Amino acid sequence: MRMKFNKSSQLLLASAASLLVAGLITACGTLTTDFVYVASSKAAGVNNYGEIDVFEINAVSGAMRQIPTSPFPSGGRNPVAEAVSTDYTNLYVVNQDDNTIVQFQIGPDGKLYPESTLNTPGIYPLAVAVSGTNLFVLDTYQPLPVCSNAEPCSGSVAVFPILPATGTGSNATPGGGLGSAATNPANGANYWPLSVPGSPNDVVMPTAINVLGSGSIVYVTAVDSTAGTGFVFGFSIASGSLTPVKGGAPLAVVPHPSAIASDSTSKYVYVTDSKVGQLFAYDVNSDGTLSQLSGSPIPTGNQPSAIAADQKYPFLYVTNALDGTVSGYSIGSGGAPASIGTYPTGIQPVAIGIDPSTNHFLFTLNFLANGASGTVSDFEIDPAGGTLVHTQLSPYTSNAQPTAVAAVPHKTS
Repeated sequence: MRMKFNKSSQLLLASAASLLVAGLITACGTLTTDFVYVASSKAAGVNNYGEIDVFEINAVSGAMRQIPTSPFPSGGRNPVAEAVSTDYTNLYVVNQDDNTIVQFQIGPDGKLYPESTLNTPGIYPLAVAVSGTNLFVLDTYQPLPVCSNAEPCSGSVAVFPILPATGTGSNATPGGGLGSAATNPANGANYWPLSVPGSPNDVVMPTAINVLGSGSIVYVTAVDSTAGTGFVFGFSIASGSLTPVKGGAPLAVVPHPSAIASDSTSKYVYVTDSKVGQLFAYDVNSDGTLSQLSGSPIPTGNQPSAIAADQKYPFLYVTNALDGTVSGYSIGSGGAPASIGTYPTGIQPVAIGIDPSTNHFLFTLNFLANGASGTVSDFEIDPAGGTLVHTQLSPYTSNAQPTAVAAVPHKTS
C-alpha cells in the first residue's frame, strides 16, 4: 500500500528534512578535531608568496578538507618551516628567501590573520621550534658579509621571546608576538654560531632543530662539510638565553643527520641519517649530553627526511623521501625503537605531523606528487600497536611543493 500525503504534509516533511540536514551539518562542524597548516613553497599570487593550505580533520573518519577561505599567503617567499605557540593560538611561518618569520593569529575557525613580521638574525632560515615562551630558529649562514651560497660559512641558532598579551579593551595587544632576539654574551651578537671546537674554520651547516618537552635543552643537527660528517649539538636554555652543552663540542656523530625528535618524557632523542638510511636513538643525560642506546642505529628507508614522535603513545614515525614511504617504530621502556612496519605515501614525503588533539591521525607532505600540485597523505594510527591505515579519501591535494606542516586542536568554546 502506498501512503499518500497532501501538499501541506509534503511541506511539513520537507521542512523537517531541511532541519535534519541543517542539524547534521552543524553536528559535522563540531566533529572537526584539528586544523592542519600546510606550507607550500611554490610561489603564487602577485607577491610571489608561498601558500598556507588549511585543512580540518574529521574526528571520526579522519577525512581532511580545506576550509572555505584556504589557502592563505605565507607572507613571504619560499616558506620552509612552521611552528605553533604552546597555547595553539599563533602560527609562525619561516620564509627562507626573505629571511623572515611571520606571526599569524589563529582564529577559532582555523583562519589565519597576519600580525607581525621579523627578520631572522642570519641568512636563509631553514627550521623553527617553539617551547613555552621561546621561539628558536636555525639560519643556514651566520650574518657575516662573507657568507653566501658562493662562499658558505657555518650556520647559527637564535632565540626570540614570545611576548604575552598586554592591555585591555581598545588598548589590548594579543599575545604571541616576538621580541628582539636574545644576545649571546660570548660575542655580543643576537645569535649562537655553530662550530666544532678545535676546528674553527670548518663549515658547519645546520639541518634540523628540536626542543625537549621539558624546555630545558634545544638540540641542533648539522653537517660539517669540511670534515665530511654530521653532528648533534646541544644548548641549555635559561632565562631566554642559550649555553652550549659540553662547551659547544658535538654530543653525537651521525653521518648525515636530516631530522630530529624527542619523546614526550624528554628522556630520549632520535636522529635520522639520510646518507645511510638509519635511525639513531639516544638517552638524555642530566647535563644534556647524549648517550647512544644499545642496538642503535636501526634501519629506516632510503633518504629519511622527517621524523615525528607521538606525544601520547610510544610510537615514532619517519618519512623516507626516496622510497615514498613512512616507517613506524614502537618505543620500548628503555627508549629503544623497534620496527612496526612501512606504509606508502605520495612521491617524496618531506614533512610529517601528528594531530595534537587526539594523537590518532598522522599526515605526511608529499613534495612532488603529480607535478602540478602536492599531496597530503592521511593515516589513522592504531593506538594499541602503532600501525597505520590510510583514511578513506587519502591522499588530499595541496598547493605545489609542500614543505612544512603544523597543527592545532579545534577549540569548541
